Amino acid sequence: MEKTPGIRSTVSRRNFLSGTAAGGGGLLAMDMAGNPAHAAAPKPSQASAPLSEKQIAALPRVKQEMVAPPFLPKHEQVATGGPKVVEVRLDIEEKKMVLDDDGAEIWALTFNGSVPGPMIVVHQDDYVELTLVNPETSAMEHNIDFHASTGALGGGGLTHVSPGEEAVLRFRATKAGVFVYHCAPVGAMIPYHVCHGMNGAIMVLPRDGLKAADGTPIRYDRAYYIGEQDYYLAKDEHDEYIKYETAGEDYADSLRVMATLTPSHVVFNGAVGALLGEGTLKASVGESVLMVHSQANRDTRPHLIGGHGDYVWSTGSFTDPPQTGLETWFIAGG
Repeated sequence: MEKTPGIRSTVSRRNFLSGTAAGGGGLLAMDMAGNPAHAAAPKPSQASAPLSEKQIAALPRVKQEMVAPPFLPKHEQVATGGPKVVEVRLDIEEKKMVLDDDGAEIWALTFNGSVPGPMIVVHQDDYVELTLVNPETSAMEHNIDFHASTGALGGGGLTHVSPGEEAVLRFRATKAGVFVYHCAPVGAMIPYHVCHGMNGAIMVLPRDGLKAADGTPIRYDRAYYIGEQDYYLAKDEHDEYIKYETAGEDYADSLRVMATLTPSHVVFNGAVGALLGEGTLKASVGESVLMVHSQANRDTRPHLIGGHGDYVWSTGSFTDPPQTGLETWFIAGG
C-alpha cells in the first residue's frame, strides 16, 4: 500500500455578481426590472496601525451563523459603528456526494458539509476570528487559506489540523472585496482538496457599503451565492466512473485526471441541477439582486441570458469602480 501524503495511514490508497479576487469569482448588481440598481468606489482602508491585543479585546464581538449556499449569512450592508470581531466556526466534513443523475459520486472534502463552503460576510477593518474544527472521524489533515488575509499563507500556515484537532485564526480584513478561501495542506494535496470541493468565499464590504463610480450608494434587496466547482472523476476500463469506499482513496487516480486539465464535471453549488427546480434562485420584479459567483480553480465567464449586470466587479475588488451594463464578463480562477 502506497502512503498518500496528508491522509491517515489507515486509509488505503484507493442581478449582482461579485468576483473572488485572486480566486475566481465575480459580482454583479442588477435590478430585476432592468434598471440600474442605483448605487463611488470605496477608498482603500484608512485604518491606523494594527491594534494591540488589549485594544482588540475591547472591540465588540458578534457571532456570525453560517448558512448553506446559495444563501448569505445575516449581515449589514452598511456597518454600524466601528470595527468588530466577527466569530465564525467552520466544521470540516468528508462526505460522499452524488454529482449527477447517472450516479457519479465523489468523496467531497467540505467546510460545513456544502460545496462551496459557506459565505462569510464582514466589513473592511473588522477582525475575522475563525475556529476550524477537524473531527476525529476525518481521514485527512486539513487547513484553510484566506485570500482576504495577508501573511502566514493566508492563515494556511497556522491552521493545520489533524483529525480530532481544532485551530483558531484571527486576521484583520483590510481589503474590501470578495475573496476565495480554500484548504491548502501541502504540495499536490492543495489542488486535490480544492478540486474535491474544499473552497468557499468571504465578502469584505466597505464600511459605508457598495457604491457606483460616482459615489451613489448601491443597495440590494436579496443576495445569492453561486459556487462553480470542477471535479475530476476517474473512469475504469469499462468507461464507468470509479466508486471508492473511503475519502482519499482516489488520490492517485484524481491526480492523473487533473493532469489533463479536463474536468469530468463542472457544476454549480456542488452537483448537477442544484440550482434548478426547488433550488431555483428567485426574485421579484423591481428587486435589486446581488449574486456572488465563486470559482476557486478555473477561469470562468458568467453570462446573463436576456439580462445585464448593472454593476459588475469582475475582479472582486470593491476598491475599484464597478463595470456597468455587462451581459458577459471574465472571472479569473484560483
